[in-house]
Amino acid sequence: MKTLSGAAGSRAASVAPAPSSAGIGPVSTTAGQPFPGAGLPAIALLQTSSLPTLVQAELERMIVTGELQPGAKLTEMTLAAHLGVSRGPLREAFRMLEEAGLVRTEKNRGVFVRDVPLDEAIEIFDLRAAMDELVGRQLAQRITPVQLKEVRAMVDAMERAVKASDLRGYHLLNLQFHDRLVEMSGNRKLTALYRKLIKELSLFRRVNLAHLAEGGQLPQSAGEHRAIVKAIACGDGQAAGRAMFDHVMESKARMVSQQAGKH
Repeated sequence: MKTLSGAAGSRAASVAPAPSSAGIGPVSTTAGQPFPGAGLPAIALLQTSSLPTLVQAELERMIVTGELQPGAKLTEMTLAAHLGVSRGPLREAFRMLEEAGLVRTEKNRGVFVRDVPLDEAIEIFDLRAAMDELVGRQLAQRITPVQLKEVRAMVDAMERAVKASDLRGYHLLNLQFHDRLVEMSGNRKLTALYRKLIKELSLFRRVNLAHLAEGGQLPQSAGEHRAIVKAIACGDGQAAGRAMFDHVMESKARMVSQQAGKH
């Protein structure tokens, strides 16, 4: 059983007795971090975050990575046992997830992972494209050699994931790559808004990436990431902004095409 308990000290009364484990690996989400990233050791997370925040982070990770699919019902009893917590922190986590746009509460029915409608997903893609264009323009002028090395390494890893047909690995690297570029822009308001939108869009994007893999287009997607880094490295703000804008719009077009193919 996965548990968020064990090292919480003063929070022990809220947690079912179980071995110590945050249950959050390299794709975890911590308070203030949107996605999967380096993650903190379990004890550090427990010392710096409230129990409801930890529960919210783990449920968010499960939603973003697809362990909890759109439309899935979040059953209190099952999740409380799975995470090793009482229902109080779980209910508070549900409230935070609803505010983040990842779940919905239906009266007398319960809490469900949101299904983002196509028109809302299109709006998010359009807004994200404009934000990414700004990020590309800014990074072309200010990215450091160390940061450039970091994002190049991410693209290298994405290309290895493509060769290994590792869709899940590619998906997580894709999230990390774009999030890191936005973070490097240094605009905290932009970063916070971007992360909120991407979490919601993730409910659509895993389907989109699966379609990408089925169509043999993952190498093209990876190539688009390589082109983005190249434009940024050249210091060409216009080209970098356009490369990031076009990449998002290509993703949008693939999504719309995939959805149209269902009807």
